[in-house]
Amino acid sequence: MKKYTNTGSKDTRSGFGAGMTELGQKNEKVVALCADLIGSLKFDEFKKNHPERFFQIGIAEANMIGIAAGLTIGGKIPFTGTFANFSTGRVYDQIRQSVAYSDKNVKICASHAGLTLGEDGATHQILEDIGLMKMLPGMTVINTCDYNQTKAATLALADHHGPAYLRFGRPVVPNFTPADEPFVIGKAILLNEGTDVTIVATGHLVWEALIAAEALEAKGISAEVINIHTIKPLDEEAILKSLAKTGCVVTAEEHNILGGLGESVSRVLTLNTPAPQEFVAVNDSFGESGTPEQLMEKYKLNNQAIVEAVERVIKRK
Repeated sequence: MKKYTNTGSKDTRSGFGAGMTELGQKNEKVVALCADLIGSLKFDEFKKNHPERFFQIGIAEANMIGIAAGLTIGGKIPFTGTFANFSTGRVYDQIRQSVAYSDKNVKICASHAGLTLGEDGATHQILEDIGLMKMLPGMTVINTCDYNQTKAATLALADHHGPAYLRFGRPVVPNFTPADEPFVIGKAILLNEGTDVTIVATGHLVWEALIAAEALEAKGISAEVINIHTIKPLDEEAILKSLAKTGCVVTAEEHNILGGLGESVSRVLTLNTPAPQEFVAVNDSFGESGTPEQLMEKYKLNNQAIVEAVERVIKRK
């Protein structure tokens, strides 16, 4: 089993900030729009270095999306930034009409997604955003796992034409992917080869999946781990290739069980090779206030939950 090392825990939103800082220097077409959350989205350096390309919209997220759509007409590449709850649910109509339906080159970048937002509670812990965004025709949906991958995804999106949603988080998490690893939109990354079960994970659950794979190895279970950073378009070939070896799959995500990565994988299985699947996800509920660690344990989104899901699915083979 290949070992991955935490090279120093960092928050994924800082990876976005680092990516924006680099884009500001490399691409004059890139502009940034923020809904009164400069510090939270790590826009500080971009604003300082390129004030003429930074737009503080204030607490007016719908206006931010409309302005971003308009800026694309003049050839700009707008990156919008606010919390995931406000980036999607609050402005869904504007995204649907002005960005997706109109096929505008807007990059909707969302921090503080999922339960790991923590103490702010259920009103801010959006767990439906992946479902909302992947249902929009033409929308690319990316959910990164650590600092390095978030930075790489941010850079890649500037070269990708079309509407896109980039989801990342608030807490400090292990940074384990190589800094120089190419980020290819729509291409899954095989992290660990195995023969007994496929674990398909996204976002913060990727590291938990690697820990689970080590625990399973100690139990004599060989787990293949795949990092799905792009939920749409989904790398169906990678999933089916792995499933041909293992015969069963566990999906793991910090999202509602309804509408997320797990359901996308289920569709692939149903249309191609039906096989047993177990889900590690929030089971059709809202979150609550608590530390990220407390919430991930209570809602069964950690490595132990993945191990238990693997043991269940293997019995169904």
